[in-house]
Amino acid sequence: MTPQDLVVRMVPPFAGWLALGALALPGGSPLRGAAVAVFLAAGPGAALLGVCGPALGSRPARGPSASPDPAFARRSDLLERLMLVVLLSVGAVMTVATALIATHTFSAQRVLLALTLLTTLAACCPRLRASPPAPRTPTTRKGSPL
Repeated sequence: MTPQDLVVRMVPPFAGWLALGALALPGGSPLRGAAVAVFLAAGPGAALLGVCGPALGSRPARGPSASPDPAFARRSDLLERLMLVVLLSVGAVMTVATALIATHTFSAQRVLLALTLLTTLAACCPRLRASPPAPRTPTTRKGSPL
């Protein structure tokens, strides 16, 4: 792993620790709200997507056959990753908050701390490799295997 890869992997956990540090600012501070909102919207999802990102990138998107656009795959993959980052983050926030509510220990600081720890752990995990595509089994006309 190159130093640049290490820096990229550690950006989401750093944003989480920065958001935890921003809790020391006054309650109505816009900087506090912005740091926490940006981390909650993208931090956990970016770290979780980093774990499975190489596996997702092994099969690029295919564009519509009517209008071949050479940049379609790149833009489509970028949009897919962006949406996955946001939706994985929202899912992680909801899961952690629900678990803390269920155990009667819910507080905003605990949710933020748990997500920061999860993000740090996900950033330290090894990346998943893409598996080779499975060979297709020949079938008869009615769809049953030979």
